Amino acid sequence: MPVKTSTRLTLPHRPRRLRRSDAIRSLVRETRLSPDCFILPLFVVDGDGVRNPISSMPGVFQMSVDEAVKEAGAAQADGVPGVILFGIPSSKDLVGSQASDPEAPVQSAVRALKRDVPGLLVITDVCLCEYTSHGHCGIVEGEEILNDPTVGQLVQAALSHAAAGADFVAPSDMMDGRIAAIRQALDEHGFEQTGIMSYAAKYWSAFYGPFREAADSAPQFGDRRSHQMDPANVEEALREVETDLAEGADIVMVKPAMTYLDVISRVKQRFNVPTAAYYVSGEYAMLKAAAANGWIDEERAMMESLMAIRRAGADIIITYFARPAARLLRQ
Repeated sequence: MPVKTSTRLTLPHRPRRLRRSDAIRSLVRETRLSPDCFILPLFVVDGDGVRNPISSMPGVFQMSVDEAVKEAGAAQADGVPGVILFGIPSSKDLVGSQASDPEAPVQSAVRALKRDVPGLLVITDVCLCEYTSHGHCGIVEGEEILNDPTVGQLVQAALSHAAAGADFVAPSDMMDGRIAAIRQALDEHGFEQTGIMSYAAKYWSAFYGPFREAADSAPQFGDRRSHQMDPANVEEALREVETDLAEGADIVMVKPAMTYLDVISRVKQRFNVPTAAYYVSGEYAMLKAAAANGWIDEERAMMESLMAIRRAGADIIITYFARPAARLLRQ
C-alpha cells in the first residue's frame, strides 16, 4: 500500500505570505514609482495651432508653442512636474546658428511656459543636430566634427535658453569640455541658478531612429560614433560622468535607458548623485508597435519598463509615456 505523507511543510520562511494581496504587496514594495519622477519630451516648431503627428511614435507630435503650452499644462495636471524641449527651426545652416536665436522655437516656448504654466520645470536640450543642414551634432570640416568650435556654439545656445528662463540646460552633444564651458559662461552672465543636466553617458545607439524623424535630425553622411559612446563600454561611462560632475553638472544622464540598465546602476552606486535616464524613442516605438499588434499589454509593459529604470537607480525618467503613466499611478 502507498505510504501516506503530509502535504503541509514546516518552513521557517514563506515568501508568498508577502504576496497575498494588493495591500501587502504595496506595503513591502522595494521600489516606488511616482509621477514626480517623470519628464515629458516636447518637440517645438514655428507657427500657430500646429500639431503634426510623428508616424514612428504614436501619440507624439511636433507642436507649435501654443500647442506645447497646452500639452505641458495637461501634463502638469496629470502630475508630471516638467518637460524637456527640442526645437525644430524653419531654416538650417552649416553651423546651426538658429540654436541660439532668441526667437527660435525653444526660446519662445520657454518664455511661454514660464508665463502660462506656473511651477512647471523647464529643461532645454542643447545640441546642434536639429539646427544643422547636415544633421550632425557640431560644426563639420570635411567629415570631422570639430570639438572646440562646436562647444562655442553650444555655449551660445545654452546662454539663450537661460536668458529665456530655462531651469536646466541639457547638453546632449557629447563634445569634450562642454559642461565646463557652459557652466563658466552661465556664471559669468549672471545665470548661476541655471542648472546643467548633462547627457553624461550617451551611447551610439540604434534606438534613436524615431527621434530623428521627430527632430528632423538624421545625419546626411557618416554617423555619430566619433562622439557618442561605444555600447560595449561601461567603465568609460563612469569616467564621462566623473568628468562632467567635476566640470559642474548638477544632474547626470544615461541614454538610452532600457538597454543600459547596468550603466544606470553603476553610475548611481558609484556617484550617488541625481541621475536621469532617457527612455528613448526606439524603446517607446517598439513597445507601442507590439501593443498595436496585440502581442503585449501596453499598460503593463509600460509600467514594468518604467519600474525597471527606477529600480536600476534612476531618480528621473525622461519618457514619452510620462502622461499615461502618471495617470495610472494616480488612480
